[in-house]
Amino acid sequence: MPIKPLPLSVILLLFNMVAGQTKISEEQFITIGGIEQWITINGNDITNPIILFVHGGPGSTMSHYKEEPFTNWEKEFTLVHWDQRGAGKTFGKNAPEEVNETFYQNNPLSIAEMTDDGIALSTYLLERFNKNKIILIGTSWGSILGTLMAQKNPNLFHAYIGHAQFVHFSENIKNAYSEVHQIAQTKKDESIILKLDDLGPPPYSKAKTYGQLLRITKQYEKENAAPAPTSWFKIDPAYENNQDSKDRYNGDDYSFLNLVGDVDLGIKSMVQDINFNKTAQSFHLPVILIQGEGDILCSKKLNQSYFEKIRAPKKEYVLVSNAAHGLNEAIVKKQYEILKSLYIQK
Repeated sequence: MPIKPLPLSVILLLFNMVAGQTKISEEQFITIGGIEQWITINGNDITNPIILFVHGGPGSTMSHYKEEPFTNWEKEFTLVHWDQRGAGKTFGKNAPEEVNETFYQNNPLSIAEMTDDGIALSTYLLERFNKNKIILIGTSWGSILGTLMAQKNPNLFHAYIGHAQFVHFSENIKNAYSEVHQIAQTKKDESIILKLDDLGPPPYSKAKTYGQLLRITKQYEKENAAPAPTSWFKIDPAYENNQDSKDRYNGDDYSFLNLVGDVDLGIKSMVQDINFNKTAQSFHLPVILIQGEGDILCSKKLNQSYFEKIRAPKKEYVLVSNAAHGLNEAIVKKQYEILKSLYIQK
């Protein structure tokens, strides 16, 4: 029986290990789903467990930050950041020079296609680093994509860690409106009450209206959470240029339009049918949900009751005080503690 030759990626990995070159720092385009997509890989030892981060937004990439929230984890983990289809450098590589309404209408994002992208990237990482499984962490929008990836191919992952977990997108938005309206009334914040009354309760026909509601939501969330260190979100000089800035901005708009939809532009929401209460109750891998107590958009009111329905080999729901929807030191510290509690061999 003929012996199959080792893939080039495995040969290079073994060579680096023999040569003592275990540290890795790479940023590159790789072909995923028929297009070139941007990834960064950083770690002190390529034999360490691999974490794939599925960023939020959608469009809120992490690869362009000089010292992002997880940099200190590089001693014990190999960290992979991915600019998803429609975001950051991946968007810039595949979008035309002029991004207009015609482009938006002719190039809808598909959550099924993005899920396949994530599965393909995970498979690439397993083959590249000769691993059996990787760790999957999804934040906010990334919790939708991460859940779908974990559901579709659980054998690729040691565990799924969801932060600011979405459950039922439409209900999340309706609940956010209700909560901020109640807060505004309690605070007698007349200007916010007028804005909310003018918007009316969701769903909305325009993406702009969703954006207005989310800005109010973020404003109130900040009052119940410690801010993240400013050093986390300083852009690396290599990404601080007009082209990359333009691509991040345009990709963020494009991704958000596809997230919530816009009737006037003829763009459908790619998450309008997402309801994990019905479609994602059974998991074949450990599931850990980490929740900021002050999170309004992905309220504990919705995702804690969802968590109770989950069937998984291991599950845990962690409520973090002094934290809301976004990342801060309390959330990142808790994520690290959870990771260290998972027994994962090199």
